[in-house]
Amino acid sequence: MKCPKCGSTHIRKNGKRGDKQNHICADCGRQFIDNYSVIGYSQDVKRICLKMYCNGMGFRQIERCTDVSHNSVINWVKEAAKQLPEHPPIETIPEVGELDELQTFVGSKKTIWLWTAVNHFSQGILAWVLGDRSSQTFENLWTLIKVWQCYFWVTDGYCVYKMFINSEDQIISKTYMTRVEGENTRLRHYLARLHRKTLCYSKSEEMLRYSIRLLIHYLKYKSIPSFS
Repeated sequence: MKCPKCGSTHIRKNGKRGDKQNHICADCGRQFIDNYSVIGYSQDVKRICLKMYCNGMGFRQIERCTDVSHNSVINWVKEAAKQLPEHPPIETIPEVGELDELQTFVGSKKTIWLWTAVNHFSQGILAWVLGDRSSQTFENLWTLIKVWQCYFWVTDGYCVYKMFINSEDQIISKTYMTRVEGENTRLRHYLARLHRKTLCYSKSEEMLRYSIRLLIHYLKYKSIPSFS
């Protein structure tokens, strides 16, 4: 038997932890047991908690309903989201795209904007970025979507759009923005941290990114990805 810390074989018994033999390293003083039981939540429990999260419940609400620590659920969101691509695969290149911005908060009520791009004729968010409401942030989104070469881009006329989109390619009309506004409304409905006038909010931009990535996958495929 070797010490897990220093690798010494100078080990002696040192009482018990529950019904398991405890050991101590005579060289470094590290205490350990020979075999640790692997105790954890099943995949079903993890999947249920993440489905609750993707259906509008906050971490502490989930904890109150399931007795699963909110910290565990936070870690599961991160683990599941890390396996997903930043943007969902595009099955059909849109001929008409819609663009819009959604305001939310991170940290101590710092304003942050979620920019989204959708296909005018089909459901689902195809691309998104987080940042401020400046041209630099939209440029990151435009880099992703300009390759679509849409015939038209439908916007609300915000001044940043005209810096990148030719006037003959842009339709400025809230009437024709029902698709993108509907998708943004779905995000607010299904993710507690995006609700208006909510006690749930993102403490970090990283967690907001993971949450959006997981939710977009869930809304598209109606499933939670498997993770260890």
